Amino acid sequence: MYAIIKHGGKQYKVNVGDVLDLDRIEGAEPKQTIEISDVLLVSGDETKVGNPTVDGAKVVLEVIGNYRGKKVIIFKKRRRKDSKKKRGFRRDFTKVRVKEIVA
Repeated sequence: MYAIIKHGGKQYKVNVGDVLDLDRIEGAEPKQTIEISDVLLVSGDETKVGNPTVDGAKVVLEVIGNYRGKKVIIFKKRRRKDSKKKRGFRRDFTKVRVKEIVA
């Protein structure tokens, strides 16, 4: 059984026991459970497709921890203009494990 969920403007295909890196969920502490009700599709014995979401379906997640991703450097330069700009950022993630899929 698997489900397709929507979180942070992205879609994820999840199975029970999968570990995901989602965008930072504010207030999420380790060992806390979170329910996501934006389920677009549930597939098992029969497939349920939402319009846009499946009614009564949810995915229960357990928070493993929060962390920051690798630093990304943005460097822009215009040749022969003595113009350059250097920026960097680190994205925040929440690592979660899928506990169950309720359809």
